[in-house]
Amino acid sequence: MRARRTAAGFAALLLAAAPAAPSFAQNAAGSGAGAPIIAWTYEVQPGDTFRAIAQRMGVTMEALGRANGIPSPYIIRVGQVLKRPDPMPVPWRPAPVPTPAPQTSTPPKATPRPAPAPRPAPPLRPAPAPHVREAGAPALSWPVSGAVLSRFGTPVPSGSVASGQRNRGIDLAAYAGLTVRAAGAGTVIFAGNEPERFGQLIVIDHGQGWVTAYAYLGQVRVKEGDVVKARQAIASIGKSGEAKRPTLHFELRRDNDPRDPVVYLPVRL
Repeated sequence: MRARRTAAGFAALLLAAAPAAPSFAQNAAGSGAGAPIIAWTYEVQPGDTFRAIAQRMGVTMEALGRANGIPSPYIIRVGQVLKRPDPMPVPWRPAPVPTPAPQTSTPPKATPRPAPAPRPAPPLRPAPAPHVREAGAPALSWPVSGAVLSRFGTPVPSGSVASGQRNRGIDLAAYAGLTVRAAGAGTVIFAGNEPERFGQLIVIDHGQGWVTAYAYLGQVRVKEGDVVKARQAIASIGKSGEAKRPTLHFELRRDNDPRDPVVYLPVRL
């Protein structure tokens, strides 16, 4: 009887000292809780469940199962080492562009247009510079005593062949039959009719390129080649050429360039 008790006690001690047989942890359906698992690996402890380990790692059971090759229903055993699944890369998404709030902007005030600058008045055409008496010019006298009707440089009246041009001499008032006298001494180089405009015409050469011309004449009293003295009678006033009334057209030229006869004639009082 005593031996039986001794054997029984020895057996109890043997069982107590013997290592425990391997056991399985609860399956995923079980429950368990603990501190968060931050390590990359974890050894399953008695009472652990797959769900609890996944929760403590902060991952899903599907992710933990894929990382460790454990299919559903996720059976684990005590001492099994589970590794934390790699974090899933977060798909890149472009940062949302903030939609600007619709702005109700007040249209800019129209800038008043500056008043147009006054246009400068077109420059007045300068009057022809008066001729200055040139050295070597012949001494001249008035061929008739009548007043000046049209001055040098004034527009030729309409109806004339030279209409729109400038008067290249002066027109003097006269009456039919009035004697026309040579303005200066010289040689007659033309005496006759000029049918285009001047009618009966006399031209006297005074030397050094200076000539005088007398137009709209009646009777011509000299001929070409005659040498005349100053104030000598050379013709009488008539109404020839373009003249509408008895008039003397008188010109002074140097090298065929017209000059204002008034500049070279004595001043009338």
